[in-house]
Amino acid sequence: MVRSTDARLGKAKVLVVEDDAAISFGLEKNLKFEGYEVIVASEGETGLRRAIDERPDLIILDIMLPRINGFEICEILRKKKIDVPVIFLSAKSQEVDKIMGFDLGGDDYITKPFSVREILARVKTVLRRVQAEERETAAFGEVQVDFATRTVKLRGKSVGLTSKEFELLRLLVRSNGKVLPRDSILNKVWGYDYYGTTRTIDNFINRLRQKIEDDVEAPRHILTVRGVGYRFQG
Repeated sequence: MVRSTDARLGKAKVLVVEDDAAISFGLEKNLKFEGYEVIVASEGETGLRRAIDERPDLIILDIMLPRINGFEICEILRKKKIDVPVIFLSAKSQEVDKIMGFDLGGDDYITKPFSVREILARVKTVLRRVQAEERETAAFGEVQVDFATRTVKLRGKSVGLTSKEFELLRLLVRSNGKVLPRDSILNKVWGYDYYGTTRTIDNFINRLRQKIEDDVEAPRHILTVRGVGYRFQG
């Protein structure tokens, strides 16, 4: 086991929802060794209840669970506006499963079997991103974005965004005026080891436009740069 050198991350509370006792025990042992507070659930209903009641800083969530599966748990949490980061675990490695996980609001997707080093690195990366978010806001047109609370409002009314939609919007806003190629967006929002296609970006851009643009066909803020990618104009 390799101990983390980042004490701030070690204080985080991690919920592990996994029905395989050997995997669950291994994750719990290694995460505790790193200094994390760890809580464990072996089936979906308990995992969902503990996620709601104990509000962990991160959830490691198996997909194939008894009673309620991981996708359903994540979907319920997002509908309840509980934006805790979720790392999916699954033996399913097909692109369609990964896309579904991200669409439901997952922050990362790890396929089994995995190494301890890999999952500890992924946990650290997600927690660093969350903890490093600046307490600032942005406004453009009639849209207000609060990066600390990860909330978006249009004309004063809340706009529901998935975790990936919010990360995409944040990247666009903070790159105001800069042309972002599709490959760059894919790497920065989904990660370098994500094997999706740039078509994923186009779908998410369209969904964002539907939620914050007055005219999807003639957007004012999320602009297409033909043959390259997208540019945000505040």
